[in-house]
Amino acid sequence: MDGAPAYGILDGDRVRAADDSFTRRYADLRAVLDAGVLAELPQRCTGRPLPQASIRFLPTIPNPDKVICVGVNYRPHVEEMGRDIPEHPVLFVRFAASQVGHLECLLKPAASEQFDFEGELAVVIGRRARHVSRDDAWSFIAGVTCFMDGSVRDWQRHTMQFTAGKNFLRSGSMGPWLATPDELPEPEDIQLETRVNGSVMQKGRLTDLIFPIPELIEYCSTFAELLPGDVIATGTPGGVGAARKPPVWLGDGDRVEIDIAGVGTLINPVCAE
Repeated sequence: MDGAPAYGILDGDRVRAADDSFTRRYADLRAVLDAGVLAELPQRCTGRPLPQASIRFLPTIPNPDKVICVGVNYRPHVEEMGRDIPEHPVLFVRFAASQVGHLECLLKPAASEQFDFEGELAVVIGRRARHVSRDDAWSFIAGVTCFMDGSVRDWQRHTMQFTAGKNFLRSGSMGPWLATPDELPEPEDIQLETRVNGSVMQKGRLTDLIFPIPELIEYCSTFAELLPGDVIATGTPGGVGAARKPPVWLGDGDRVEIDIAGVGTLINPVCAE
């Protein structure tokens, strides 16, 4: 709003910002979740609806305490990467600064030609969670969002740890918004599709996950206290650029779309660093 960070709700195809009195109490969406007042937000967005073209999008949660990513969590992706089915979730972390919002430029790193796409569904934690059972897991989720886990493959393979290849500046994205659980279709109807320059590269369904969302919440909340606004990216389907013959890498001028049924479409151009 006038260059200042803000948050609000989607109203049709427009955006309605939270009013000043609400934002003075809760500076950002993470603070809203931490206070447990997300349900109040629609009633506190009373201003004039703005066209999406008039705003710039931040990541859904710009300042998460933690972004936990799950690797090789779709069977086709395990097979194409030549890995074994994992016995436990394969986890790594992303830094907040490695992510941009909807319609913002992803940076193709100057240090590599192997910039890859990974479309994912991410869950956002709504309240403090520790030792959560899978049966109760959905009650701790504020909503879900689209996630592009941009991967710099040669750097990812420098060691057994993924950290370097997953944290280049502005290499990933999250957005465009948070879809709350009551807005979602049944899990078997949630399909993810990744397109690069209009061509479909990845397709998967939420039911294809090796470790479903409730199991991920149970596992992660056992070793960490999950906080409101924490993000868990649940993994990517098969079809990534590194597994193609020849490989397909992202470059300057490309356009990546992560489309999730019932959630939204996250769109990012790619720009050279």
